[in-house]
Amino acid sequence: MSESPTPKPRAGRTAQGRRRVRGELALAALDLFAEQGFEATTVDHIAEAAGISRRTFFRYFRAKEDVVFPSHDERLGEVVDLLDGADPAADPLRVLAGTAEVVLDMYLAEPAVSLKRFALTRQVPSLRDKEITSIDRYQRVFARFLRARYADRPGGELHAAVAAAAVVAAHNHVLRQWLKSGGARDAKAELRTALDSVHAALSAPRPAEQDNVVVGVLRTAAPPDAVLAQLEHALRDLPQH
Repeated sequence: MSESPTPKPRAGRTAQGRRRVRGELALAALDLFAEQGFEATTVDHIAEAAGISRRTFFRYFRAKEDVVFPSHDERLGEVVDLLDGADPAADPLRVLAGTAEVVLDMYLAEPAVSLKRFALTRQVPSLRDKEITSIDRYQRVFARFLRARYADRPGGELHAAVAAAAVVAAHNHVLRQWLKSGGARDAKAELRTALDSVHAALSAPRPAEQDNVVVGVLRTAAPPDAVLAQLEHALRDLPQH
């Protein structure tokens, strides 16, 4: 008597399946938002367009705002796991650069969702605010990782904050340029170049005696060349020992 085949897990029962379903719901929602407006679109409209029940929708999202960012919490969790599992002997900035490339890959893996979301967030201020909040969460995770690595370094906490802001600014600038191009630019190559510049600027040899502190206030939307120019200008004005 032959063995019956092992039943395949239904969509949504595995991590990959849940991500696929969330992506499909996001695409259906984003199309509706573009057609009839964000405020005019309800959860019932989205569920009907996706061919699911309202109850199923709420298994994946708490509200219609969340469907615009279908995998942000999951992505952030993956980033935390990557940093927690990083080689303690590795260059912290290189670890952070590699993690930023992983985050970019997550956006590039779902180009339709990323591009439609970009168009929508430019039109709906509340969604733009939600996106800024999610960016801040990444920056805080990056800074926390660097603080741990720089714990024994003089000025380590400040250096961690500045480095995390610079890496996030580089990533966001490259991602934004890719989105504005409709996905035509080589975002991976551009991010590697930007992160190499950040690494070179932040890894420059420092004087043995550290009597000065530079405090930087950086916008997450600032392009990396502007961030680096501000840092170099501030460092250039410091007295030499």
